[in-house]
Amino acid sequence: MRPGSKNALTDVAGIRVGHATVPSGLSGTTVVVAPPGGAVAGVDVRGAAPGTRETDLLDPVNTVQRVDAVVLSGGSAYGLAAIDGVVRRLEAAGAGFPVPGGVVPIVPGAVVFDLGRGGRFDLRPDATTGAAAYDAATDGPVAQGNVGAGTGAVAGGLKGGVGTASTVLDDGCVVAALVVVNAIGSGVDPRTGELRGCRYGFPGEFAPPEVSDAGRRALRAVVPPTPAPGVATTLAVVATDATLDKAGCTRLASMGHDGLARALSPVHTAMDGDTVFGLATGTRGVLDHAGTYALQAAAADVVTRAVAHALLAAETVTTPAGTFRAYRDVVSA
Repeated sequence: MRPGSKNALTDVAGIRVGHATVPSGLSGTTVVVAPPGGAVAGVDVRGAAPGTRETDLLDPVNTVQRVDAVVLSGGSAYGLAAIDGVVRRLEAAGAGFPVPGGVVPIVPGAVVFDLGRGGRFDLRPDATTGAAAYDAATDGPVAQGNVGAGTGAVAGGLKGGVGTASTVLDDGCVVAALVVVNAIGSGVDPRTGELRGCRYGFPGEFAPPEVSDAGRRALRAVVPPTPAPGVATTLAVVATDATLDKAGCTRLASMGHDGLARALSPVHTAMDGDTVFGLATGTRGVLDHAGTYALQAAAADVVTRAVAHALLAAETVTTPAGTFRAYRDVVSA
């Protein structure tokens, strides 16, 4: 196995990713655009305080099989409005579920809590932000850190953000993940000061800073966010080019949660709304049992690695609401 050429969600052919930020605000939106014709999708919601849209539609017993995009956004429940902008762009492009008179774009989404972190509670994503993220979507390298839905993210008292990673399996199948790390829990091993997720990297994938005794002391002094219902949430999209049905995509999403549990502690709490989406573009054939096993195992790994990339790419931010320090800056202080 090896990482894809971009080590990103866009290593799954046909997937595009775009980010947009809220002007003057510490928030934003990330959109994952499916290939023409959509992608089969599933979802697994494990956090107790989720903010979601259209997730019931992804239940394997329900009718619609494919989605046209997935939206991850800041702004808590207000940020769900960003999905409207993506829906309008897709409608204009003629993409969606065909109905008499037109199409209905199928766009599930979920949000993280970042309200007020930029200093103003009312600066949050809306339909304009979602449309801007859609317009910015490309199949190239994916920006990480303080971008899109990760702009205002915080994890365990450190600056969070967007991260991504991919794996090419021995049979050529690709599985990749994009995460928005905004957790009550921490990605840092308190004994060593190292990021938990870096342990799962390919040789040479990560170049984390060395953690000295002073760095470990500085990390232990970081004050995590005050636990309160609904003030966190880590989101992820796990995608593959394999052929899966909705149940298979749901299982892919479930394996993604295993990846979160390796990289963050704790997860899936009463304070978090942790949600993972699974996507399958189906450009490769149906996997046999051994291939399915390898795919699911790699799905957990790419999520773990994506969390580490998010925390390493995050940058310190100071706003009227306070200073949110990045892992690299705390370790090197």
